[in-house]
Amino acid sequence: MNTEKDLSPLTPTIVRSLNDKLYEKRKVAALEIEKLVREFVSQNNAPQVRCLIQVLSQEFALSLQPHSRKGGLIGLAACAIGLGKDYTIFLWDLMDPVLKCFNDPDPRLRYYACEALYNIVKVARGAVLPYFNQVFHGLSKLAADPDPNVKSGSELLDRLLKDIVTESDHFDLIAFIPLVRDRIYTHNQHARQFIISWISALEAVPNIELVVYLPEILDGLFTILGDLSRDIRRMCETVLGEFLKEIKAETKGVKFSNMINILLLHCQASDEVTQLTAMTWVREFVELAGRCLLPFAAGILAAALPCLGCDDTKRKNIRDTASACNQNLMKLILPEDDTDGSLKLLPDPASVTETTEKANDNAIAGIDETPGESTMELDLFGIVEVLAQHLGHSSIDTRIAVLRWIYNLYLKTPRKMLQQTEKLFPVLLEVLSDESDEVILNDLEVLAEIASSPASQSDEVQSHVTAGNDCSELNSSTRNGEPSPFVPATNSYFQRFLVRLLQRFGSEPQLLQHRGAFIIRRLCLLLSAEGIFRTFSTILQSESDPRFACSMVLSLNAILLTASELFELRSQLNRLHTPESRALFLCLYGSWCHSPVAALSLCLLARQYRLACRLVHSFGDLEVTLEFLTEVDKLVQLLESPIFTYLRLQLLQSKRQTDLLQTLYGLLMLLPQSAAFHLLQQRLRCVPDPQLLSPWNDESSSPSSTTDDTEGLLLRFHEVQSQHRQARRQQNAIRKSPGPERICLPPAVHN
Repeated sequence: MNTEKDLSPLTPTIVRSLNDKLYEKRKVAALEIEKLVREFVSQNNAPQVRCLIQVLSQEFALSLQPHSRKGGLIGLAACAIGLGKDYTIFLWDLMDPVLKCFNDPDPRLRYYACEALYNIVKVARGAVLPYFNQVFHGLSKLAADPDPNVKSGSELLDRLLKDIVTESDHFDLIAFIPLVRDRIYTHNQHARQFIISWISALEAVPNIELVVYLPEILDGLFTILGDLSRDIRRMCETVLGEFLKEIKAETKGVKFSNMINILLLHCQASDEVTQLTAMTWVREFVELAGRCLLPFAAGILAAALPCLGCDDTKRKNIRDTASACNQNLMKLILPEDDTDGSLKLLPDPASVTETTEKANDNAIAGIDETPGESTMELDLFGIVEVLAQHLGHSSIDTRIAVLRWIYNLYLKTPRKMLQQTEKLFPVLLEVLSDESDEVILNDLEVLAEIASSPASQSDEVQSHVTAGNDCSELNSSTRNGEPSPFVPATNSYFQRFLVRLLQRFGSEPQLLQHRGAFIIRRLCLLLSAEGIFRTFSTILQSESDPRFACSMVLSLNAILLTASELFELRSQLNRLHTPESRALFLCLYGSWCHSPVAALSLCLLARQYRLACRLVHSFGDLEVTLEFLTEVDKLVQLLESPIFTYLRLQLLQSKRQTDLLQTLYGLLMLLPQSAAFHLLQQRLRCVPDPQLLSPWNDESSSPSSTTDDTEGLLLRFHEVQSQHRQARRQQNAIRKSPGPERICLPPAVHN
């Protein structure tokens, strides 16, 4: 610097001292400047004060010489001290050159700039708030300064500024939010700590409603929550906890809808703390905002359902929180949601604010809110999409939760869910192959609800088969205009479900073998057992694959004879006293003919001993295979069970029950001398001599007049067995034919 240049009102001595490399000499010059300024103030000589500030700024603080810049900074701080209360009109002139020195490449100069601004702000106090943005911008840079002295100086200035802001009633929060929003995504840990400290300080001030602007900074806060530094994470966790506490205490002004998607995004974070915190917020939002969040239900489900599968101990809290959130959300669905048109929601808590305040808030937050925002429609399509995607989730708990959701939706909104059934129906059928019994049980509940839902009932049953014989009773569930107590109300999905289920059994023999009885027995509890067996029987009568039809009939027969769920149906068949029961027997018999032993056991169950006797005599014309003998063996074992107690007692009427005796002796002749042979032989030895018994008048033992068409029923049996023989011949021909090996798949069940 040219020391000969006129730098008045500074004296040459002051100028030389300001330019000196020693701090002590610059400090002496600063004291002289302070005295000089006080004199100008006492003389009310504002032009001289302005001139002095300008010289210190241009010739010193912004000089190219490092020592001159240091002198200029300490001189500007001395001016502020000398001005005292009369500083307002000169405040920016003092601050501007100091703030520019924040960017100086010399760390010592940046430190002196912090020191100078600290002294200026300490004098100015609240008057510095109009320039808060500029100061905050400079501080945010120094917070990440690599020099520890500079960082220490900036922290001292930062604490002073926080004290001023928290004491003031005129802090411009609207202008502050963009500053935070622009800096909150920094990756520098010191800068993050700086931002968090300011948010924490302002959130603690009672008269500053920072929660209103929370949507602007919430995403950044959750981003910082995943920081590697434990201290920063703890600070951020504390701030988020305070915000949530404030929201729970007072929902006024809280924009739930503007924050929920941010939270859902962070629910998918890999960091456990971030994921748990976000899910906790979502759970609280669902409780606090209630049905206002129904339009976001699909997103909430997409975030919560995968968390239900957190099996490890570390993520137990996440799983429990997600489970509570899921349950609370499910409770928000009401039967009123099944109506057409828009869903009228309760007003968002944010709408209670004054119109002008809301307009200002939305302008800052960048929200273009339409007047009809409070009228929303339940996004059932989106919910179903999410549920369908998660039905294949690896977690059993997640799959169960999905099925409970679908079941609940069919209960609460059956008409709307009917439109989604075509999408869900194939997926639900796939779930029947699930490895978990509990998943299958829940899946069956859903399918049963679909099959029995009043929303899908129609006046005309959509029959998938042609009933050309006595099974035509399936097409009518009434008698004399009265509904049958055994057949459910007409539902188009009832038959479709059972047809598709048979198709699955046909294409997946393992499913029928390992889960068939389990599935069918459960369905008999959930739906009408008679309706299920009638429908299965009708479909199987036109089945093109005899082997599958025989296998299916054997499974159904075993369930009919042994399952406790089929007690009422067995009772109905055991005494054919009504037209409905006789029609049921005829319908089942039509398909039971696919298996000779099953047809025989059905006749024994229904006490149709004359037909049973004729069937046994015709067994001699059949191919006696190991499988056939195995089924006879099982039947003999069943004859000793409580189910056939009535049959064993009827042997006391051997004089009248000659058909029954011939049937049992016929079975005895069919069997090789195995354990079953000796068991049946021992039973028949217990039959008393007819001469020793008096007649027993039991009308129930006499054959029913409606099944006297024994020849017709035998003809049906022989026709079916002829189809089986023809199918076996075709299979044998294929095995013996030369050429490449052929893979034969069973034909699908006809719709």
